[in-house]
Amino acid sequence: MGLAKTEIFTDQQNEISLFAKAFGHPARVAILQYLYKMNTCVCGDLVNEIGLAQPTISQHLKELKHLGLIKGNVEGTSVCYCIDTENWTKMKEVMLQFLDQDLSNTECC
Repeated sequence: MGLAKTEIFTDQQNEISLFAKAFGHPARVAILQYLYKMNTCVCGDLVNEIGLAQPTISQHLKELKHLGLIKGNVEGTSVCYCIDTENWTKMKEVMLQFLDQDLSNTECC
């Protein structure tokens, strides 16, 4: 597998790529949707809700946490997760700016 060579891209391009990675797997999308639907910290419901094995859910949660879109708090023997609203807002702003760039260029071949 080749190197990503992220250093040749702008900080914004790397940031957009990282945020987009969160939506690159339907399990992560389902986890984010469930966390938003519950609007509270969720501890053990994800395995039953999503329908994947605990290790798989844990890997997706780890990735979402690494990307900064969720945060987790230890409660007893469990880690409870919720949306990191500050980073979610930042992600929306960055992605909307990227996705709206076509609105100013309405003429094309």
